[in-house]
Amino acid sequence: MSPLRNNGDKATRQEAIRRIIRAHAVSTQDELGQLLAREGFDVTQATLSRDLAQLGAMRVSLPQGGTVYGLEDAPPPSGEARLRELGELVLSIEDNELLVVVRTRPGAAPAVASAIDHARLLECLGTIAGDDTIFAAPARGKSARPLTRKLKSLFGKEDTP
Repeated sequence: MSPLRNNGDKATRQEAIRRIIRAHAVSTQDELGQLLAREGFDVTQATLSRDLAQLGAMRVSLPQGGTVYGLEDAPPPSGEARLRELGELVLSIEDNELLVVVRTRPGAAPAVASAIDHARLLECLGTIAGDDTIFAAPARGKSARPLTRKLKSLFGKEDTP
């Protein structure tokens, strides 16, 4: 095993993450952390999570079951463009006047929620994601309806109930 490297070089660490994800079927952040440690990187779960989001890594369902991390070849789009691309993962968007609930395909909620957060929508304070459900909180002093309309528009779901 090589000695631990200084993790201050984010570009080198992120390139190692890209290489590992392309070469291995990585199912969890813990597994990715162990593979990085073999290459001399000592990273926290929080750093891994940020790196994966910045790299546009997504959970990809395998035909035989389970999920692994995957990367697109092109640099990931940002902001509202990223939300438009993720529209096929969103099944429905509804609100109860206080909170917006976004239902996604299984395993897609973390990536969709991250994209919502990174889009920095004025209507959205933040999100919480499970496996296939996202709670999106409207910005302070706002009702959920404008956020619901904005998300439906961005995800191409205007016709959903």
